[in-house]
Amino acid sequence: MDVIIQNAKVIDPKNKTNAVLDLYIKRGKIAELKKDIQAKDVPVLDAKNLCLIPGLIDLHVHFREPGYEQKETITTGALAALKGGVVAAVTMPNTDPPCDHHSVVDNIIRKAREVPFHIFPAGTISQGRAGKYLSEMVDLKRAGIWAVSDDGDWVGDSLLMRRALDYASMLDLLVITHAEDHRLSADGVMTEGLVSTKLGLRAKPNASEDVAVARDIELARLTGARLHIAHISTRGALDFVRRAKSQGLLVTCEVTPHHFALSDEALVRYDTNFKMNPPLRSEEDRKAMVEGLKDGSIDAIATDHAPHTQEEKMLEIDHAPCGVLGVETSFGVAMTELYHKKVLSFEEIIHKMSVRPAEILKLPAQFGQIRVGDKANVTLVAPDHEWVVDPAKFASKSKNSCFIGQKLKGKVMATVCDGKLWQWEKIS
Repeated sequence: MDVIIQNAKVIDPKNKTNAVLDLYIKRGKIAELKKDIQAKDVPVLDAKNLCLIPGLIDLHVHFREPGYEQKETITTGALAALKGGVVAAVTMPNTDPPCDHHSVVDNIIRKAREVPFHIFPAGTISQGRAGKYLSEMVDLKRAGIWAVSDDGDWVGDSLLMRRALDYASMLDLLVITHAEDHRLSADGVMTEGLVSTKLGLRAKPNASEDVAVARDIELARLTGARLHIAHISTRGALDFVRRAKSQGLLVTCEVTPHHFALSDEALVRYDTNFKMNPPLRSEEDRKAMVEGLKDGSIDAIATDHAPHTQEEKMLEIDHAPCGVLGVETSFGVAMTELYHKKVLSFEEIIHKMSVRPAEILKLPAQFGQIRVGDKANVTLVAPDHEWVVDPAKFASKSKNSCFIGQKLKGKVMATVCDGKLWQWEKIS
């Protein structure tokens, strides 16, 4: 694909670029990045008043294939991500069958390439995610995984987790932990506190996350492995991460848009679109997540994009599954809650949604920056564009967003992934 994107404000924190420039994409690669590019017979996209940023990278998505294609497929998940400005994502392995065999990894990567979209799969920590025996990490690494996780479940066996960290360290794989002691969280529906008491709903204490994070950090200290804590949500867990970072441990973490934008008060209507895992926490915890983003304790913003059918989400709150969509709204929520409320600069948001995720995963140089010679993976955005979240316009196969009807400020206008242009909004 050949195209010239003219007059865009190019913001690339890694290369310290912040200027109005033209970008020439030739045969899918970035050929030139400078002012006043001229090329004969090349289509031109005038991006005046828009910003061109490195393509977003999501460290945590569920695209459901194989096994749950009624909720999402690799194709629909990738299209939803692209519509949200995301060019690459880490898919979690809680599929059916789980991503614990090279054939599953091969299938995921192959289907993503057809879109095209960049998927960096996470394989399982344990066989079948059963928490009893280690997965065949060497075979999975050869097949193309970039991380291991039993997401959806915490590896409760401390010896098994130690061995997993040891093996992952030897293979230079990132270990992503879903930090939740299920003996403490049991069958809770929401976070434990005043709101759960008022609503009469079974609840999960913050301690279920705090205890799990503390143990995993100590095992990371013991093994020297790279540990990434998924969807952090409590002040206590964040304090453990801060301490680990101050001691030089290889510990990183992510937070979801719903955990820095919403609190457990959202459950007062018993709306299952606000039921997720970890649950929405107290307002104090929500503010702690914002502070963690501000002071750098939280490395990245990731969505935990978790599609479910309408039939599932229409069940009573006790029985409806946990999880909400995220990839199509994450940029808008981040801009609305963090940039326009003057919590983070635009560059800091790009850092947490593109630059830092690429660093955590140790991705190739074409990700997390805009550099001449690389395949084009960039996103064109309108920082001040206001829009209302409408599930009828989702590219995702599911509609279970917790931001339906909300007005957001900040919109993805177009995405270039692997050199292919996807234009989502009219650009004058």
